[in-house]
Amino acid sequence: MSDEVLTIERRGHVLLMGLNRPNKYNAVTLELFHALAHAYGELERDHELRVGVLFAHGAHFTAGVDLQQWAPVFASGQFPALAEGAIDPLGFDDAKRITKPIVMATQGMCYTIGIELMLSTDVRVSAENTRFGQIEIKRGIYPVGGATVRLIHEVGWSNAMRWLLTGDEFSAAEALRMGLVQEVTPVGEQHNGAIAIAETIAAQAPLGVYATLNSARLSRREGETAAFARLLPDLQPIMRSEDAAEGVRSFLERRDAQFKGR
Repeated sequence: MSDEVLTIERRGHVLLMGLNRPNKYNAVTLELFHALAHAYGELERDHELRVGVLFAHGAHFTAGVDLQQWAPVFASGQFPALAEGAIDPLGFDDAKRITKPIVMATQGMCYTIGIELMLSTDVRVSAENTRFGQIEIKRGIYPVGGATVRLIHEVGWSNAMRWLLTGDEFSAAEALRMGLVQEVTPVGEQHNGAIAIAETIAAQAPLGVYATLNSARLSRREGETAAFARLLPDLQPIMRSEDAAEGVRSFLERRDAQFKGR
């Protein structure tokens, strides 16, 4: 662990990004938000990196934003401008969203922006002691990081309203029941669980993985008809790739494929 607010570690084709303010319950400062945006940009641009893992050091994922820092931002009506090459980890602009999968691991408190970061990731693993809370209404405001939009898609209207309108905490077991998380692990195993999923994704054909993610997002954004219309046209260039040829060879030779992402 370093003195940086965000740790970065490359593990093969996986980029590990760790919130690193454990003594402050990993409260998200503006500095941490910008560091995470920079890391997402690095993941997007590096051809050797295929999947990201977002996690947190210490006992808690995050207690939420550092409200003293963020209150002027909220009052301004605009999120902070990002440096060139950075990518918004909340993924508000779908056209500028990271195109590679992100797996997230949580433990302890996962409040406010923690849930909203989760909602912009693709697969989630939680320790059994995770306590979720979209508690902005207890602070006189309301969620502006995407929860009012995305949580409905993830868990359904009434499940979302149960937690958004009360600000109550809910457990990892409840998150699993609703489909917000995909796995619940013993405390301390969530990190390795997320890495295992990320490494499995990274071993697949990258062009196919990115196309799958793009197709699913297109369906959510523009509807089934638009997504159906792009299926074969978007597959055509992939069929001409080295990886597609390797996929056929590995099938005929009954071995694991070795994909290059080209």
